[in-house]
Amino acid sequence: MIRIIIDKSKCCGSGECVKVCPEKAISLVDGVAVLDESLCDHDGICIPACPYSAISYEESEPGGCGF
Repeated sequence: MIRIIIDKSKCCGSGECVKVCPEKAISLVDGVAVLDESLCDHDGICIPACPYSAISYEESEPGGCGF
């Protein structure tokens, strides 16, 4: 499974990711980007939008059944 990860230590709250997310899955909370995974479609549009490289993909290993 692929997830979008926001590294809060790199986020400077520019809001560029919020502007480009068509699903409105990212918001700024206390000046830091926060992802609502229930809204995210994992298209990755936000990744190049972040001027601080705070957003990336993370791939997790398949579960016990190979999924």
